[in-house]
Amino acid sequence: KLILLDSLLQEIKREEKKKYISARKAELSPADSTMKKSGKIIQQFTLLNSGLNSSQSFGIPRRFLKSAQERRKEDILPFSHFLTDLHGREHDYLRISLTEKCNLRCSYCMPEEGVDLSPRSSLLSTDEIIKLARIFVEEGVKKIRLTGGEPLVRPDVVDIVRSLKSIPGLETVGMTTNGVALGRRLSELRSAGLDALNISLDTLVPDKFEFVSRRPKAAHAKVLSSIQKSLDIGYSPVKVNCVLMKGLNDDEILDFVNLTRDRNIDVRFIEYMPFDGNKWNDKKMMPFQDILGVIREEHPHFRKIEDAPNDTSKGYRVPGFKGQVGFITSMSNNFCGT
Repeated sequence: KLILLDSLLQEIKREEKKKYISARKAELSPADSTMKKSGKIIQQFTLLNSGLNSSQSFGIPRRFLKSAQERRKEDILPFSHFLTDLHGREHDYLRISLTEKCNLRCSYCMPEEGVDLSPRSSLLSTDEIIKLARIFVEEGVKKIRLTGGEPLVRPDVVDIVRSLKSIPGLETVGMTTNGVALGRRLSELRSAGLDALNISLDTLVPDKFEFVSRRPKAAHAKVLSSIQKSLDIGYSPVKVNCVLMKGLNDDEILDFVNLTRDRNIDVRFIEYMPFDGNKWNDKKMMPFQDILGVIREEHPHFRKIEDAPNDTSKGYRVPGFKGQVGFITSMSNNFCGT
């Protein structure tokens, strides 16, 4: 499968390059002619926009507005058609699931007895993960996030991080974890080059943690310790993902917001979503606007802040607080405008 995918991508790249070279020739020729005649550029040019099929007209050829470094990048190849969708969006962020296994049994995520695991032969080996990552980075991916299951139950996770960080062009390697086993792996993950951490925590109350995760509440202290250790060794921000459920943890909204007061924590409230076996119903789901209302009763000046391009979370901050709060509104207000 990897060989076929690699062959397909290489063929796409060859075709892209042919089209790009033809477009560059068409772009340069009129400009050279015009400049020879008058020394000025007075003609409209149709330029290929980042390798997409759509075009855009400018009064000045793009190559005269780019830095030398940008022109060198452009001369290699435009952004991949393979990773550009029909709306012209360039997808440079890849998530890789390292395992189906998890050391928790959170009620909103999987049934208490767990799930049937795929045969080992159907899972990506470490070499296959790295090879796939290289292919996608060559096509324009700049950020990879490692997920699961729980990625830290995979024995070679540190080696995977280290190998990913050796790929030229890959800017960021992040990880989403439940934090239970993070404390004892944190130093070596940091040394291997892990850039960013998302830690899942749905409650600040140990008894509730035991109820939700169906695991001993002693693990709760490990998660809280992992969050603090991550801050202590330089992760900034540390993102804390919290799935809100009415009647369970909706009374802790302000407690989670207060985590951002003195620490660079980005708490992200996630609307409760339906999955097979999690017995979802809309009475348990607390929508974004209701959460916002609870926070603004206590913090009237809780305000929207600017989000990064393609963020899935809507960012807010209490004035004077060090961290921020985000909302992933998958149910009530989809982040995808299309």
